Amino acid sequence: MMESLWVQSAIGAIKVLAFVCDIITLPVYLVLQRPWKRREESARVKARVVSSDDHSLTYRTIEPPREVHVTMLQNNIDTLEKMFNYVAKIHSNKRCLGTRQILSEEDEMQPNGRIFKKYNMGEYKWKNFNEADRMAASFGRGLRECGQGARENIVIFAETRAEWMIAAHGCFKQAMPIVTVYATLGDDGVAHCISETEVTTVITSHELLPKFKQLLDKCPKVTTVIFMEDQLHKTDTTGFKDGVRILSFTQVVRMGQESKFECVPPKGDDTAIIMYTSGSTGTPKGVLLSHSNCIATMKGFCDVVIIKPDDVLIGFLPLAHVFELLAESVCLITGVPIGYSTPLTLIDTSSKIMRGSKGDATVLRPTCMTSVPLILDRISKGINDKINSGSPFKKALFKFIYQYKVRWTHRGFQTPLIDKLVFQKVAKLMGGRVRMIMCGGAPLSPDTHEQIKTCLCVDLVQGYGLTETTSGASVMDHCDMTYGRTGAPLTVCDIRLVNWEEGNYRITNKPYPQGEVLIGGDNVSKGYYKLPGKTAEDFFEEDGKMWFKTGDIGEMHPDGVLKIIDRKKDLVKLQAGEYVSLGKVESELKTCPLVENICVYGDPSKQFTVALIVPNQKHLDELAERNGLQGKSFEELCASAAMEKAVIKEISEHAQKCKLQKFEVPAAITLCKEVWSPDMGLVTAAFKLKRKEIQDKYQHDINRMYAS
Repeated sequence: MMESLWVQSAIGAIKVLAFVCDIITLPVYLVLQRPWKRREESARVKARVVSSDDHSLTYRTIEPPREVHVTMLQNNIDTLEKMFNYVAKIHSNKRCLGTRQILSEEDEMQPNGRIFKKYNMGEYKWKNFNEADRMAASFGRGLRECGQGARENIVIFAETRAEWMIAAHGCFKQAMPIVTVYATLGDDGVAHCISETEVTTVITSHELLPKFKQLLDKCPKVTTVIFMEDQLHKTDTTGFKDGVRILSFTQVVRMGQESKFECVPPKGDDTAIIMYTSGSTGTPKGVLLSHSNCIATMKGFCDVVIIKPDDVLIGFLPLAHVFELLAESVCLITGVPIGYSTPLTLIDTSSKIMRGSKGDATVLRPTCMTSVPLILDRISKGINDKINSGSPFKKALFKFIYQYKVRWTHRGFQTPLIDKLVFQKVAKLMGGRVRMIMCGGAPLSPDTHEQIKTCLCVDLVQGYGLTETTSGASVMDHCDMTYGRTGAPLTVCDIRLVNWEEGNYRITNKPYPQGEVLIGGDNVSKGYYKLPGKTAEDFFEEDGKMWFKTGDIGEMHPDGVLKIIDRKKDLVKLQAGEYVSLGKVESELKTCPLVENICVYGDPSKQFTVALIVPNQKHLDELAERNGLQGKSFEELCASAAMEKAVIKEISEHAQKCKLQKFEVPAAITLCKEVWSPDMGLVTAAFKLKRKEIQDKYQHDINRMYAS
């Protein structure tokens, strides 16, 4: 009690001191920062209604195209092949693609006595734009030498790295559509993608090549497998199916250097990518993305994202995801170098970095990065863990400083002194220079959005799009000071809200019009590969423009900014008539430190929802200790009824902070011992929940929860 009194007194004194400083310095900050301008920029109207009827409203941006967009139009850049040719001339000797050297792999003893293999890493080695372009051209010609025909499909099944991008552009130079497959997709999913697209050549990596010892039996048409080499280990090419050639990436490039094959330039309408969705609702679907689709999204992104001359991107998300591929393509067209990384080597404390060595971010010192909410949620939880492990005074001080910054930022001010003294230390995790993070792939919790933006001192820009819209639809304006919204329509597409009567979402709803989100424009795909029925169901053409029905529910705010509030497939109507958005509840509860992953289930014949929770082991142990259950294993805690009650209490308290309605909060839970991974088939390669598969696996637990 004495300690608590001392902490409150100390923080009270600091608050008084801060108040006095604010009064003295406010006139200076008003003159220098002109916060009213920032508030005006944030609140300005960004899109307006261009057409309407009784059932729908169509919105279009009022922002004009910017310099890069205009330059692409002037130079008639309508394919990815033309784009790479152009940037190779413009940025010829500038750094383009960087790979960090791995000097050796060494055994390192851990504090618990176990030995792990860690990397001893060097500097980044760079290819300039000219070298990357020449290598891509050679690789494309080398593919022709291997018997791959121009305009024939080819699979890339590999982790994100410089060779992935070079291979893709080598294919584009020969008008070969690339079929992108997630590196984390299960064997059946990979075999489905390879067989359906009838490819004869697969490009993979040293790490994934062993999978083909079994996979090739399921893919009889494959005659050539090309692997990207490992920096340290020689690749074993024995034991594969007879009649299949196994070639290295370097061999193919060398073959292309001596080849007489010419480039085969694609047309804008030609398919550039058959991108398989991660399959959250069943078998992965191949989305047909043309060159002009990709170029359209690049134009749209360039009209929203501020690019600076000294920018550097750190690339580590899957390039098989359209969001990462298009973000990196924007870097190429604007001359921004891309340094490649992996989640295992990203920061100083990553699992493959030797003790005392530097992670990729510290060495590269990027200014920009892409992310998905899953990663930002983990960073947010990491920050909270660090704060909560400190003394009561440190916790109280950080809370005051955090709230102080949030308050002044909301008023339109910047806080350079506090950033330098406190938050820059957190920002150094990612090298200390990151100024912008672009987030997509799933909804980002407003709490996580605020915390990352505040603690990392970055512009965190959230976007909205789907594979079917080449990842583009809307992107937050960098001046927008709000959280939880996804921005105005891009310059290359319109966004339409259409009444969904079943869910009571209508354009006449107050205070904001609501409805299913439809996207129409040059970035919209022409449909699904070999699925005419599904294409006709989800796509339609109107006045020469392709439209896609997203299945997402949005509301449009008066400034023309979209907020995604629901998803048709995630909406459940309970027995008493209340609608529960499962995705929304999951998004909020995932920010609870106890929750590693969660799937909420609602039975329409019941009055409440239940949840399957994969708990965070560290936080579960701490909760067990507080409830007198110490000394038990993780499995025993997950099976404990007392632990379930304790977790429900924590979840309910967290739900109150997130302002969830009482009927939205799960009334019963099951603690799952297994971490859900793509290999288990319970989440997609993009880590989205596969609800049907989860329900099937845990049906017994769901029945038990409802019976209780």
